[in-house]
Amino acid sequence: MVDTMPPQQNVMNEESFPSVIHSAMEMVLRFLPLLERDESERLLRFLSDDIGGDIAGIREFSGRELELRRRVAEETSFAVLKEIHDALNELELERFLKTLSVPTLHRNCTDYRDLLAGRVVDLAGAEMERLGRGFPPVPFALISMGSDGREEQTLITDQDYLIVYADGGGDEADTYFRDFSDLLVEKLAEVGFKKCTGDIMPTNPTWRGSLSQWKRRLLAIVRYEFADYAKNLMDLIVLSDARHVAGDQGLADQLIGTIRAFEQDYFQVLWGMAKAATEMKLALSFLKRLWTEGSGEHKGEFNLKLLAWAPLVMNVRILAINQAIPATGTLQRIDLLEKEKSLSHAMAVGLKDAYHILTRHRILLQIKVIKGIEKDSYHLNPYQLPAEERERIRQALLRIEELQKTIHVNFSIM
Repeated sequence: MVDTMPPQQNVMNEESFPSVIHSAMEMVLRFLPLLERDESERLLRFLSDDIGGDIAGIREFSGRELELRRRVAEETSFAVLKEIHDALNELELERFLKTLSVPTLHRNCTDYRDLLAGRVVDLAGAEMERLGRGFPPVPFALISMGSDGREEQTLITDQDYLIVYADGGGDEADTYFRDFSDLLVEKLAEVGFKKCTGDIMPTNPTWRGSLSQWKRRLLAIVRYEFADYAKNLMDLIVLSDARHVAGDQGLADQLIGTIRAFEQDYFQVLWGMAKAATEMKLALSFLKRLWTEGSGEHKGEFNLKLLAWAPLVMNVRILAINQAIPATGTLQRIDLLEKEKSLSHAMAVGLKDAYHILTRHRILLQIKVIKGIEKDSYHLNPYQLPAEERERIRQALLRIEELQKTIHVNFSIM
């Protein structure tokens, strides 16, 4: 079990909300009898007005969101779906600036993008029929990976999808889903899902195939039958976060189950993933201070994604795979790792704090890009932040470093 003394906690964990609310109510009830009547009325009026405003705001956001989601299910125009997607993104941006809630933004962005992606799948299928290509010859599923697979969508997104289809369709199915994938990727782009710069899309034959084709491909990866070891190891890491989005749920579950089984059965592959995770650099100097670029365009900054957030997600993923934990979300994985005693409570709390802190700053950087304040959503200048916040980030990095060291020892990485 990973155990460590937790650094100062700065972010309240989501599971602590009920106890915090209960404690706050008890404090108010204990405090009220000590006040004069006028003071009691003033306090209660303040609480009523403040809470009433919050409730009204929540209802306004929810009402707007529900109406936009309702329109998605009925819309047939890709251009209008793009407008709805933009409106939902703007709504989520406004909500985040009011609440700074990372889990809420993850949940909402993931939900409405699943809805949009599913609608585009349906419309693309109808378009194939209009083009004389008929219906899909066999059942199929659209599966997401990356942040979408982990249900950790944020305000800026791209396509990280694969397609799997049932066996038995032969060349006809291969040809149909090749053309369907071409159409689907273009239509998703029209609706606001940017094309993946790493080409993790079903237009790439690597990310499309029948169930048996996928099984052969996975077997070749875990047996090191491909020449490009680094690329195929990265492909397997990406597949570790696979999640059903649209189409045949049972077919998606079969492929996802196969991926999990291969990762469990071939330890040398998991060992390679662990080695890559523990060797990821962090924005820490030799003296455990925050490290930043010493020169160039990003002088005084560091890449928040590559040198902080990604190592956290990657190392938690390794522990989860090793313990056969089915969840894909980082916070879920940490909770389950604590439950099955792979992480101490202190370490789990510290890692969740780290995730909240780092992801919050990632989202705030995205908002600056969306509003035209910055051009880059990756690099953060910690010296533009209050000293207390810099220390929170530093403590988050120290927790990740501790996790890396533990995995390094547990996997006997030399």
